[in-house]
Amino acid sequence: MTQSNLFEQSEENILPQDGIVNYYGCVFNNQEANQFLLQLLNRIDWKNDEVRIFGKQIITKRKVAWYGSKPFLYRYSNTSKTALPFTDELLAIKAVIEKVSNETYNSCLLNLYHHGDEGMGWHSDAEPELKQDGAIASISFGAERKFNFKHKLTQEKKQIILQHGSLLVMKGTTQRFWQHQLPPTKLIKDLRINLTFRTILE
Repeated sequence: MTQSNLFEQSEENILPQDGIVNYYGCVFNNQEANQFLLQLLNRIDWKNDEVRIFGKQIITKRKVAWYGSKPFLYRYSNTSKTALPFTDELLAIKAVIEKVSNETYNSCLLNLYHHGDEGMGWHSDAEPELKQDGAIASISFGAERKFNFKHKLTQEKKQIILQHGSLLVMKGTTQRFWQHQLPPTKLIKDLRINLTFRTILE
């Protein structure tokens, strides 16, 4: 896909109101996406996530990692993480998505879903450490998965399929008015790695 086609595709806002979500499709070809998937799988310091829900400490099946340009502290779901230094692979991916999205990012939260049974419930990325209304760039490698949005007031829903090597960018007031979700499914047996590049306030 050419850069001009990417720009044209990104002009369409997936959301009908109260936010901006642009889907650029595959910004990495299949060979590049396969290579990054393998590198991330083997070179990232993956750990099972620990979250506290209703006072109970829960260890998730999915694995996570937190990287950045500085040792940023990030708190979510009653847990906190200190960013590891960006790897060469993450810097290479970041350079591409910054050029395509015309945004800059200084940190990245990674999620490893081993199969379709593992997902993510409804939530917004609105932690106080994050730049308010800043862009969040979501890169997908591996299994194609459905990704849902739900308006906090109207409950209106939107759905998109995230492809291998694709880029989705959420910005503006999206996190204020919308939640998003990666629904679990028993139909998918392959793994997926998702990277969400963000901007932490310094």
